Amino acid sequence: MATEASFTVPSDQFPLGTVFEQLPDVSVELERIIPAQDVVIPYFWVRGTRVDDVEDAFSEHPGVKRIQFIDSVEDEHLLRVEWAVDYDDVLTTLTETQVALIEAVGTNKQWTFDIRGDARSDIADFQSRCRELDIPITLTELHALTTVETATEAALTGTQQEALVLAYERGYFESPRETTMEGIGNELGISQQAVASRLRRGIKHILGETLSDISAPS
Repeated sequence: MATEASFTVPSDQFPLGTVFEQLPDVSVELERIIPAQDVVIPYFWVRGTRVDDVEDAFSEHPGVKRIQFIDSVEDEHLLRVEWAVDYDDVLTTLTETQVALIEAVGTNKQWTFDIRGDARSDIADFQSRCRELDIPITLTELHALTTVETATEAALTGTQQEALVLAYERGYFESPRETTMEGIGNELGISQQAVASRLRRGIKHILGETLSDISAPS
């Protein structure tokens, strides 16, 4: 049965974590992963800074070949990174074990990854491979995808659902708002930027599932 899991990695144990040395208040979110012949090329967002030279904020790292700035929208910057395939880290291990990456968000405290395997054994194989390579992951959540899940629940990651439920319960969507992203972040132990990312992506998934069943007006 397909299984989803969440795990964390210390911020300095992932190549993109070098950005936190110069920009400790930003959050980094992997956008997508594109398998290529000799390298995995993900796009990622850096959120929470208006510096123009965000590309230069990343120090050299043996796991990274090149980082390229793509575009900016206010304090959000889209970049692309080419990984060194001979460097053993979380992404290369995911690719090797064929476990899908759903979402990854990093702050100066830790990286949080949401992954999905076709079976629970796939997650176990990934954990075993990380142990062999001394990659310090901490599993925080593990659950099977069942047929009782609604389409909306299936579209959300565990961290997105957690943030959305807490935001709703605390009155974030009320007018006027009864809490802030900072307050939600304090309860979840994550940054305000990470809360914003989870809410935005969660709402996007919910709208996608809802609006796909609604015919566009003629």
